[in-house]
Amino acid sequence: MHGKVVKTFQVVAVAEALSWTGLIAGMIARSVGMGDGGVPVLGLVHGVLFVCYVVAALVLARLCRWSAGTLVAAAVAAVVPLGTWPFERWALRTGKLDEAGVRRQAGVGLFLQTA
Repeated sequence: MHGKVVKTFQVVAVAEALSWTGLIAGMIARSVGMGDGGVPVLGLVHGVLFVCYVVAALVLARLCRWSAGTLVAAAVAAVVPLGTWPFERWALRTGKLDEAGVRRQAGVGLFLQTA
């Protein structure tokens, strides 16, 4: 892959989707009387991954010059259970994660002033 930023986004997108699954399973377990179902821990993990996904999406939107529609789709995907994984696959397939700016500014280059 061409950048740490893209790889981080991909990992976080999949992890966020899986954390949704775990949280939903925990809520179902809690509702049928199986204790707390791990909801406090799963909720915290999902919350952290959600924030990481949003930050990664904002960084990629800047680097790849995403349109407002693509950024909105990324945000909606974060709210829909398991939505971040299909969004990540779509973004990869349609070239949204493959811009020259990502290659040039991936890693610490993101924070450096470009001329």
